[in-house]
Amino acid sequence: MINLAKPHMAKSSVVDSQTGKSVGSRVRTSSGMFLKRGKDKVIQTIEKRIADFAFIPVENGEGLQVLHYEVGQKYEPHYDYFLDEFNTKNGGQRIATVLMYLSDVEEGGETIFPAAKANFSSVPWYNDLSVCAKKGLSVKPKRGDALLFWSIRPDATLDPSSLHGGCPVIRGNKWSSTKWMHLEEYKV
Repeated sequence: MINLAKPHMAKSSVVDSQTGKSVGSRVRTSSGMFLKRGKDKVIQTIEKRIADFAFIPVENGEGLQVLHYEVGQKYEPHYDYFLDEFNTKNGGQRIATVLMYLSDVEEGGETIFPAAKANFSSVPWYNDLSVCAKKGLSVKPKRGDALLFWSIRPDATLDPSSLHGGCPVIRGNKWSSTKWMHLEEYKV
């Protein structure tokens, strides 16, 4: 996936809630690009595995977004769900996200869920986390791992505990891929 994405990487953007267009932002400092859904056999296989894992049909997913974070780059805490009608017209609400780690990171780059509630300081790897990652639940990037999290609760209400972000990379590079899945078919 990294090799497919590298020639097409550009400064990352975020979705504007008024227009649905991608816009630049200081909250996301990575570079990225989208691999079109069903692009080739490799992407089709990955998308099928995600659909099977999440129990959400392939056609409900957006294309795979490949992201690259260099030293100092991050993504401030945010929600993947939308609070506007414009961005839910195609496929309805984003209901789940699969985040795949395509590389290890020497230091930093953790995915954080700052609104998660528990005593996370008791986990054995707590002292290996960067300072940024000691706020709520944190997941250290490890090549080949994937993280599934839901943006809505079983009663179909938005889940504020899905607030998440990416800590700054301290040493090394972080490569990841994101798959957002909607309630209904997402037309590409």
